Amino acid sequence: MIALTAAEIAAATRGTLSATDPGHVVTGPVVTDSREVEPGGLFVALPGEHVDGHDFAAGAVAAGAALVLAARALPGLPCVVVPDVERALGDLARAVLARLRDAATLPGGSGLRVIGVTGSVGKTTTKDVLAQLCGAAGPTVAPVRSFNNEIGLPLTVLRADEQTRFLVLEMGASGPGHLTYLTDIAPPDVAVVLVVGQAHLGGFGGGIDAVARAKSEIVAGLLPDGVAVLNGDDPRVRAMADVAPGRAVLFGAAPDAEVRVEDVRLDALGRATFRLVHVVGEDRHARDVALRLVGEHHVHNALAAAAASLQVGLTLDEVAAGLTAADALSPHRMHVVDRADGVTVVDDSYNANPDSMRAALKALAVIAGRERRSVAVLGEMLELGDEHRTAHDAIGRLVVRLNIGLTVVVGEGARAIRDGANHEGSWGDEVVLVDDVDTAAAFLAQELRAGDVVLVKSSYGAGLWRLGDELVERGA
Repeated sequence: MIALTAAEIAAATRGTLSATDPGHVVTGPVVTDSREVEPGGLFVALPGEHVDGHDFAAGAVAAGAALVLAARALPGLPCVVVPDVERALGDLARAVLARLRDAATLPGGSGLRVIGVTGSVGKTTTKDVLAQLCGAAGPTVAPVRSFNNEIGLPLTVLRADEQTRFLVLEMGASGPGHLTYLTDIAPPDVAVVLVVGQAHLGGFGGGIDAVARAKSEIVAGLLPDGVAVLNGDDPRVRAMADVAPGRAVLFGAAPDAEVRVEDVRLDALGRATFRLVHVVGEDRHARDVALRLVGEHHVHNALAAAAASLQVGLTLDEVAAGLTAADALSPHRMHVVDRADGVTVVDDSYNANPDSMRAALKALAVIAGRERRSVAVLGEMLELGDEHRTAHDAIGRLVVRLNIGLTVVVGEGARAIRDGANHEGSWGDEVVLVDDVDTAAAFLAQELRAGDVVLVKSSYGAGLWRLGDELVERGA
């Protein structure tokens, strides 16, 4: 974070000082985990369901924290006391970003541009690709892991400083108003909307159209001269151009997309090559791209990153080269490992919804081809509300249609996957239901053989990420 005095932090958060000098300076990073404190930093004492950050404040100060953002005075500890710590964190991030934007416009300033990314699927991968594209062009700050909510986004903003040229922000929403809150903290110069799907349906209360309305909040939250980068192949996303305060740019395979894809092909490992086309007025420019990312669904993520990068000043040559060089950075997202015993593990267990589940299963079928056995280990997709059983049933039917060799369904919450496969025509031992992750691990230890390609996929809360780790480590 940029250097701020205790008085400046109190002003930004509408807090009061306790046991500290107003001129006391915070020079280190902002953290919510006392184990991550660095000398001169700010410790944010968030209350939680199981632990209260205030209980760790003394340890944070002992480890070098210069100041604590707290909901109550802590005897002997330098604090800014606020009514709501989470809200105060957002307020601080908003104030710091505003200061950085002012400095960026001065002679010699960084020219800071903020890119926000949302969508029902693909946010983190697109964010990671954008971070690599922008990072090659100038100092870039992007979220670690999937820091995309009311806590993670402010923490990401507060990592920026006067040298930051690109601030890439992942913006998640599990209900109406969430993106409005995030864009109020960090109004984007460029807002990217990937797809409207069935993720978090249970929190929106109005089906997929309610999801679309909530996702459009990032477009409405653009700066007045901001640019909306929209998936032209998704009608609900395309329609968001109507709420954009300024210009909208479409990406996709649609013939009117400004940034479009042509001639998509997949290699034996499921990696796409394609022609990246940028249309500017009457001029048409094209470059060849070969992705390292596994799965055809990443073509749209790459296009979105390309379109956003072009809007913040990168050239088409820089974008094409960056896409070809980009790697998967975040764990448990289509992470492909060839084990020494001849088993290939595709670990996509960080999260799941019907759209991403379908994409991962199709990628599994491509990687396995006709020569290798495909094995899908599937857990529950969470937060689907009334669509829960129907969505899981549909995945089970897809497993049969894709001719997946063996499907291991993990947990009672995912039982409808097994039922859907049976209804579609699966028989014998092609689909197995097991109770939990440990049982799945024991079953796979006996079942997997050289040549198998095994996909691990579920929502994070279903816990299959632990199985992904175990399968990868077992082959190390």
